[in-house]
Amino acid sequence: MCADMNKTFLCNDTAMTVVVAGEALPWMETDFPERNVSLGLSTAPLDLSINPWDIMLCMAGTVIACENAIVVAIIFYTPTLRTPMFVLVGSLATADLLAGMGLILNFVFQYVLSSETISLITVGFLVASFTASISSLLAITVDRYFSLYNALTYFSEKTLHYVHLMLVSTWGVSLCLGLLPVLGWNCLDDPSLCSIVRPLTRSNVTLLAVSFFIIFILMLTLYFKICKIVCRHAHQIALQQHFFTTSHYVATKKGVATLAIILGTFGSSWLPFAIYCLVGEREYPSVYTYATLLPATYNSMINPIIYAYRNAEIQRSLYVLFCGCFQSNVATHSRSPSEV
Repeated sequence: MCADMNKTFLCNDTAMTVVVAGEALPWMETDFPERNVSLGLSTAPLDLSINPWDIMLCMAGTVIACENAIVVAIIFYTPTLRTPMFVLVGSLATADLLAGMGLILNFVFQYVLSSETISLITVGFLVASFTASISSLLAITVDRYFSLYNALTYFSEKTLHYVHLMLVSTWGVSLCLGLLPVLGWNCLDDPSLCSIVRPLTRSNVTLLAVSFFIIFILMLTLYFKICKIVCRHAHQIALQQHFFTTSHYVATKKGVATLAIILGTFGSSWLPFAIYCLVGEREYPSVYTYATLLPATYNSMINPIIYAYRNAEIQRSLYVLFCGCFQSNVATHSRSPSEV
């Protein structure tokens, strides 16, 4: 999801409109009241200023796309990475890759080729990509929970079927939500219905925000159960060995800390924007939308570090890719999905 950015402005006493291809089209309200000049199309050179927030979003999209493109390539070209865990990680990386590309295209289209149709397609693309990213995080959480809860039957054909079902549901729902603005759920015909993210309506962003809160609560519940299982397993091992060793305590503490990092990163990235989608009004300065949306994009930047680059198999593939040889000091045993 990304707010439409301003290109050139035509200012008067009552409103500001965007001038695109010789036509004045209503667009996202800006918060630059100090700019009282009219910038229209003329034979004189135009002073087209680029919003710094747009530049930061484009830079974030570039980093996101590069990081996740490497993860997608490694998983796709490595035959050993075909387990359910890596399939879900690949889904997450693909969604984040598309989100990064969407941010880049959004920047290019706004300052090079802007129209209502392109705006709807771009916003829909971003909604679908970020929704798929968040939904993939939930699918990974479900997979981690079942890998601990049903450890004996996890590596079975049934698990792979469940993973495929989660992937179909994740991308199906994401695609439907992304198509809603294109199919007519937008505010282009009635600006009074616009939300903080034009051309999405207020009811549209409310639906997206509520969906996020549901996913966040589900992830919080599942990770709490995972934490209990990890602690119980550590306690059982300690009882079998008749004492609780320092290594068990460190491993348990590390697992709980990792869970806190995962949830903390996800919550701190998306919660501000989700809350602002519920309480924000279209009349508010657009800087508030930018300030809450930019941290949300950082989640897609951190995801490959948490879910991919920390894995031993991914690290080994990276060494092969960039160094051309396998480093013997890298562990050959991949982390299981239960290792959080």
